[in-house]
Amino acid sequence: MSVYASVAAVPSLDDGRERFDVTLIEPARRAASVLFVAGRGGDPTRHRPLLEALAGRGCKVIAPHLDFLASPTPSAAELVARGRRLSLALEAFAEPGEALTGVGHSLGASLLLGLAGARLWTRSAECVELRTRPALRRLCLLAPALDSVQAPGALDAVATPIVAWAGTEDPFVAPGRLDLLVAGVGSRASVELRVIDGANHFSFMDRPPPQSRETLPDRAVFLAGLHDELARIALG
Repeated sequence: MSVYASVAAVPSLDDGRERFDVTLIEPARRAASVLFVAGRGGDPTRHRPLLEALAGRGCKVIAPHLDFLASPTPSAAELVARGRRLSLALEAFAEPGEALTGVGHSLGASLLLGLAGARLWTRSAECVELRTRPALRRLCLLAPALDSVQAPGALDAVATPIVAWAGTEDPFVAPGRLDLLVAGVGSRASVELRVIDGANHFSFMDRPPPQSRETLPDRAVFLAGLHDELARIALG
């Protein structure tokens, strides 16, 4: 149950090419702040119940809207453009020096790794390093797309504690892929893995793509528990 009244707004910012929206939810009494990064679709409102649950427990939520990507393998220019929007949203709405919890789904999780210092590699072997280095106190990665950080040394600069989730029915991110995070980050920071039996890539979304087929017997119950756990981590 929400214990904090919250106010939601959707201000827009200029990224140098066009304006983009930011879903911003401010609780009446802030106890923590969360940067939420959506996946390839780019629309954080597909996770709206999660964002409201976080705000309802005292988390300020900053969720930039990103462009839809036609390809599941983004180019260097697309990664840079996404990183620029994240930077602008943080500059506009995060308190200076504030430690945030990063929560991201799929490609959004990869971008959070980039913000934590990872070098992101494209399929054409271009390396992208995101300029902004916010004070991320923890990363919560939901079905993280890890192709961009599988190159040797890509995670060497990441020293942020991570909690990562994957589903046994995910055709894009097999649970075993999360071991990449343990190998790349585990010597410098804690890495906790959550493998969800029966979940697929889109089970972590409150509003999955219409063409997706749900594999969990009761996704609503799973999401309610996930929202609670993410809030506990952000407030911890």
